[in-house]
Amino acid sequence: MSILKKINTQAETDKNSGFGPNSNNYGGRFVNKNGTPNVQKTGMHLLRRISWYHTMIDMPTWKFMLVLFSFYIGINFIFAILYFAIGIEHLDGIVASQSEWAKFGQAYFFSAQTFTTVGYGHISPTGFLTSSLSAAEALIGLLSFAIATGLFFGRFSRPTAFLKFSHNALISPYQEGKALMIRLVPFKNTNFTDAEAKITLGITIEENGIMTNKFYSLDLELNKINALTLSWTLVHPITEKSPLYKFTKEDFASTHGEILVFIKTFDDMYSNTVAARTSYTFKEVLYGAKFEPMYNRSKDASKTVLHLDKLNSHQAISFE
Repeated sequence: MSILKKINTQAETDKNSGFGPNSNNYGGRFVNKNGTPNVQKTGMHLLRRISWYHTMIDMPTWKFMLVLFSFYIGINFIFAILYFAIGIEHLDGIVASQSEWAKFGQAYFFSAQTFTTVGYGHISPTGFLTSSLSAAEALIGLLSFAIATGLFFGRFSRPTAFLKFSHNALISPYQEGKALMIRLVPFKNTNFTDAEAKITLGITIEENGIMTNKFYSLDLELNKINALTLSWTLVHPITEKSPLYKFTKEDFASTHGEILVFIKTFDDMYSNTVAARTSYTFKEVLYGAKFEPMYNRSKDASKTVLHLDKLNSHQAISFE
């Protein structure tokens, strides 16, 4: 039986998925595992289509710090070359008997002192060109540190959904049938309320000789909860109304499909709504497994212990 015949035609089609129907225009998955769109933009100059501010806000911390230190070292190196080109004799306080490398080093550290407006006073500029250059450098330094301060504040103050999703989606026994299950958990000391989830199934099928993307909304046992303090397992019961109703283990292995997960919740810390996304290709769906519990009562029965390292813990189970 073809995949097209196995899909329940009565299942609700997701017309607001944001993805087109022509599968020939798509490469790979729709959404990356980390929730970012799997899209590469071209046709416009790099400086026009990339926001440097968003790039600096989104980049990893180690890369952000590397950019800042590289800029600081590089711009002082440029100014040191300019001071050296104007003439090292216009920097009062540098010992003339030193080697050229030592003089350049003194010019570099004078540049660093001017750029940061520290101004120890050991070396001072003399002459119009050197004084003008040091004045311009001081202004650039003030503006640079203002921008860096804004970036630091933006990174620390940006509302972020500190949620982790299970690495795999599971097809597990559920009541008298089976269900698609995906688990997520908050992993920071934040308080999430009014959490809402939506799951969309994207599947590539052949329809009238043309490969087409079809998208279906998957009904959840619970799509809203009042408080997200422990783990939350999203459960889509695979009933007769589900597009996955007739799918077997072999169908998941041989079909190109993807499960898109969207979470929206309110963060009390930032008093703002945050969102998180992820996706699971059919190759990342484990057929015949169930999640193991993530939390239990503490030894003194005074607290609930949430084991974050058990987010992906599951065990294989067979369907009767």
